Amino acid sequence: MSRFFSPDLAGLVPYTPGEQPRDKQYIKLNTNESPFPPSPGVIAALHRGETEKLNLYSSPTAADLTEAIARRYAVPPDHVFAGNGSDEVLAFAFHAFGSAGVSAPDLSYGFYPVFAAFFGLPFYPVPVDECLRIDPDQFVRAKGMVVLANPNAQTGLYLTPAKIETIVRANPDRVVLVDEAYIDFGGESVVPLTKRYDHLLVVQTFSKSRNLAGARIGFAIGHPALIADLNTLKFSFNPYNLNRLSILAGKAAMEDEAYFRRCTEAVIRTREDTTAQLARLGFTCTDSRANFILAQHPRIHGKALYQKLKERGVLVRYLGETETRIDRHVRITVGAREQMDILLAQIAEILQEADL
Repeated sequence: MSRFFSPDLAGLVPYTPGEQPRDKQYIKLNTNESPFPPSPGVIAALHRGETEKLNLYSSPTAADLTEAIARRYAVPPDHVFAGNGSDEVLAFAFHAFGSAGVSAPDLSYGFYPVFAAFFGLPFYPVPVDECLRIDPDQFVRAKGMVVLANPNAQTGLYLTPAKIETIVRANPDRVVLVDEAYIDFGGESVVPLTKRYDHLLVVQTFSKSRNLAGARIGFAIGHPALIADLNTLKFSFNPYNLNRLSILAGKAAMEDEAYFRRCTEAVIRTREDTTAQLARLGFTCTDSRANFILAQHPRIHGKALYQKLKERGVLVRYLGETETRIDRHVRITVGAREQMDILLAQIAEILQEADL
């Protein structure tokens, strides 16, 4: 830290992304990326004629993209905000609507408390239960803005739209933000509820089910007044927050519904099969509706399993350094079928060598 760093920021503990080692080639199952390439429509959209326009600024409204999102979700375009990854959308929302603080599950996406600290907002962690589930009753008359990842980050556990609506109805005077980064892998979106509740904001990403983690595209759907607030912040900070190629890629990906469904259905099938095979090896897994599996074995610690897999060229995520309730677990991204077969074979060997 330099002597010029603002004292107000000195206590920040930044978010820790999943590791991206470069010492050798790994089977990478640690950052919840898609195992599939972008849609063929995306590749076609990024032709030479468009790359030659990179000397020009992108559209500050990203209208082609927001209109494609609006068509897909059957909402008017002024109900849609597009950002540089859902992290930027979340950051704008925290800044815009979190002045009274933020309530979120105490086991969830690690960026939520970081955003709160960054913007100087009170953060009110709401405990998950002993089964790592979110109890909607704990969010009745919550403090400040309510933020829920659904399915929940880290666990993959899911709240039905009826349970989400209970929380929305119980908090009419504060924004309820539902982060649906993983919703396409087995859940039902609450976007339709945004037509009935002017304080509900739904955030999604192209990084998971749309196979575009590297393009950095996220979006929010909500009442036009909420979207206008987010645009006020964007145009006060970075009007050209989405580059030309990401706008094109996002529009094409959103319009290729058939490819989207093939990819998400393949991930779901592979997740269910892998979960069953892990159970046969003695693991307990959460009922994940995301593109990852949270798994623990009664006789091998999560950190030890993570380390042994890394030595064998397979990366999974160990979160126990900061989340002690899941220190016996590893979080496993659902990759391609071939990757999961290698993972399972390596786990079986590790358990056999340890005589477990």
